[in-house]
Amino acid sequence: MFRPDLYEGFAVTTAAVRPSTISIQTDLTDPRRGTFTALRVPNFRIYLAGQSVANTGAWMQSIAQDWLVHELTGSASAVGLTMALQFLPMLLFGLYGGMVADRYRKRIVLLTTGATNAALTTALAVLTLTGEVRAGHVYLFALAAGLVFVVDNPTRQVFVNEVVPAGHLRNAIALNAAVFQSTRLLGPAVAALLIGTVGIGWAFAANAVCYVGPLIGLALIRRVELLPVPSVGRERRQLRSALRHVAARPHVAWTMVLVGVVGMFGLNFPVVLTAMASTTFRGGAELYGLFNVVLAVGSVAGALIAGRWGRARPRLLILLVAGFGAAQVGAAVAPVLWVFLAALVGLGVINLVFQAVANSSVQLWVAPAMRGRVMGLYMLAFVGGTPLGAPLIGWITTHAGPRVGMAVCGAVPMLAAGCVAVLARRAKLAPRP
Repeated sequence: MFRPDLYEGFAVTTAAVRPSTISIQTDLTDPRRGTFTALRVPNFRIYLAGQSVANTGAWMQSIAQDWLVHELTGSASAVGLTMALQFLPMLLFGLYGGMVADRYRKRIVLLTTGATNAALTTALAVLTLTGEVRAGHVYLFALAAGLVFVVDNPTRQVFVNEVVPAGHLRNAIALNAAVFQSTRLLGPAVAALLIGTVGIGWAFAANAVCYVGPLIGLALIRRVELLPVPSVGRERRQLRSALRHVAARPHVAWTMVLVGVVGMFGLNFPVVLTAMASTTFRGGAELYGLFNVVLAVGSVAGALIAGRWGRARPRLLILLVAGFGAAQVGAAVAPVLWVFLAALVGLGVINLVFQAVANSSVQLWVAPAMRGRVMGLYMLAFVGGTPLGAPLIGWITTHAGPRVGMAVCGAVPMLAAGCVAVLARRAKLAPRP
């Protein structure tokens, strides 16, 4: 079970092609562009429906789990420890999860990880409903869910590679991200209702039921219409070969650097927005909720914009990161509430466009047989710095104020974009097939 508040976008990938190499032009020259073109694929409609249910449960789980830990311990540090335990497996085994995605049948892997997540969540629901739950149980659940996430996430990303044709790549990513952000408006509200009326345990139980959605979807997918990528056999030094594959493509490596910087410093919204709501604008939980809703609206708009995007170059990714940083700095210095809300909308738009374009571009720039391992490395870069970045931004926010903390969240990505731009110009960075 992953934390959706720290992973704003949900990636998919391009379809398999028969040759062993892939041309970047495959997706970009397809004339069928539009906001909902990927929905023409029946299997993608089935898959997306299942994911919408799962994503709603993910947001419910995030709210309920944090609240349960806080109730059991009364400690913000305990909540942070739970988050760290969820990300620790990705830090240690992220590349191995990608290797699993390359080696085994992805649909079977996803059925297994989905059933495992359902079982884990059911166990936590039972412990909570019976009053037997302790903080240690939640810590163990977080660690176990993190281990499942290591395998589930890269596999889920590259599985859509077998569902949609190549021309629908960016649109499929956009629709998936739009659904993800739309459930952000529903999931927390349902969780809050359940917690306030029948208790936290029922929020966990509802999430366990939500896992049935994607399992049914995977069962209903028409396997004869899938476009499977041949599995990679067991070979020595497969992880090292993936690292060499990325290193040989500077545009991929630098994109991962930008993704890592944005993930480590730019996406600390839970830290800075709570402080901005309570300290800067003198509001409460309702205002913090409004901030999240406004950010989600911008994210949905950004996802839909990304779905209509055409050709993508490294220069575009650099500009998007610079724009993301500028929007966050602008929000940090906003003099009044309405200006701050407007900046949050822009921030959400740019963030989702960057994530969708970066993820799809990386997958188009690498060999099909390497995608699982490369996406494991991508996720390692994206979330690996969170246990370091979040406490640092929290310390800055506590000692220097929310505006300074949020400004740092924007300034570091801007600086990174500038450095990459200089290095890219010197190296004449350009993607190649």
